[in-house]
Amino acid sequence: MRDKKAGIWPYLLVAPALLVVAAVVFVPVGNAVLMSFQSYDLRRPFAIGFIGAGNYSAVFKDTLFWQSVLRTVIWVVFGVGFQFVFGFCLALLLNRDFKGRGAARSVSLIPWVTPGVLIGLMWRWIYDGSYGVLNDILMKIGIIENPVPFLARQDTVFPAVIVTIIWQGIPFFALMLLAGLQGVPAELYEAADIDGANVFGKFFHITVPSLQNTIYVTTLLRIIWVANSVDVIYNMTGGGPAYASQTLSVYVFNKANALNLGYASAMSILLTLMLLLAAVPYLKTLFKIREG
Repeated sequence: MRDKKAGIWPYLLVAPALLVVAAVVFVPVGNAVLMSFQSYDLRRPFAIGFIGAGNYSAVFKDTLFWQSVLRTVIWVVFGVGFQFVFGFCLALLLNRDFKGRGAARSVSLIPWVTPGVLIGLMWRWIYDGSYGVLNDILMKIGIIENPVPFLARQDTVFPAVIVTIIWQGIPFFALMLLAGLQGVPAELYEAADIDGANVFGKFFHITVPSLQNTIYVTTLLRIIWVANSVDVIYNMTGGGPAYASQTLSVYVFNKANALNLGYASAMSILLTLMLLLAAVPYLKTLFKIREG
């Protein structure tokens, strides 16, 4: 009898947490799946009803959807890629012993802890064509002669928002990789010095292999977070001008904001499936590294 109670007890302990997860995750996801098969437009509440795969069929024929998918791929590849590169460089710098290292570590976290809404508003002011600080700096150093409305031009708006998301995500990679660097045994570097290894040899044969798990996990998390990011782009451009900065997550938000919840749900389910497809090979590689 005691063994039976002991076997039930762990499940009772985790039951409250599972109920909370079910309430805030699984129930909304199930509701989104259900709405994706319905004509769920709150502008026409009396017309709500089951339409099968009608929303998905319309999505696949939607030119804006495919443009948003392509833009999302570019957004993730360049955004996460440069976040990782600059974050790794910052981690290597902060791992060195220098005066004021503690203060530098604290200051470097500011972009990461700043709310996305505030980041969007701040960078919108920086890029502003009338009174933005970036235009002022570029004109003073002679790079441009007249102010450039970065967020109002289709050729500059998307690179501008990518730079913003890079700035926001650098501290995350720096913090995670710095924690990993501090776990690398100093004896490995000492042995490499004895063998005559140079800086690049130690980096590619000691540092990178030692951080493989950290690199894979942090990169996967950022891919998911950046692909789902809405607040920065929405507060900077709303997806414009002429949809030039509209990623798939922003398109979903705009459709939901227009009260077409069925169509938005279908696109959100497709975005989830795309991220799952991207995550599966990543996770397989991670597990192989751990098993090895």
